Amino acid sequence: MGIKVVATNRKASHEFFLLEHFEAGLVLHGSEIKSIRNGQISLAESYIKVDGHEAWLMDAHISPYEHASFFNHPPRRPRKLLLHHSEIHKMWNEIRQKGITVVPLRVYIKEGRAKIEIATAKGKKLYDKRESIAKRDAQRDMEREFRRRDFD
Repeated sequence: MGIKVVATNRKASHEFFLLEHFEAGLVLHGSEIKSIRNGQISLAESYIKVDGHEAWLMDAHISPYEHASFFNHPPRRPRKLLLHHSEIHKMWNEIRQKGITVVPLRVYIKEGRAKIEIATAKGKKLYDKRESIAKRDAQRDMEREFRRRDFD
């Protein structure tokens, strides 16, 4: 069946150093999975809240499903993440350190179920962001030069 990526948080790798990745399931209400399958989810302002026993996806916007009538869901409600207790405990220990947080990276459909990839992350300083941009530009220039040489 495979994996179908539905939404990505493109700012996450620019704003943070990504440390350790986790895959979590999402607890959803009826019409939410239909909206996710249609690609109507945004992770732009979302974050993960971990309290030591549970993990929650906060402020993710899942648009209401147009055919659900009055059975629809609130677009920005907190959604529980399904993780093993050891994974939650590991994240909890890491985020108690200064500067470590948990960010959502992407939402995808795997074997008919909605999954979310999350990562522990450490915030980048402005000079780190500039360095990342400079490396990306240098890599792009090198690839462009190699392509140009292949055609000559």
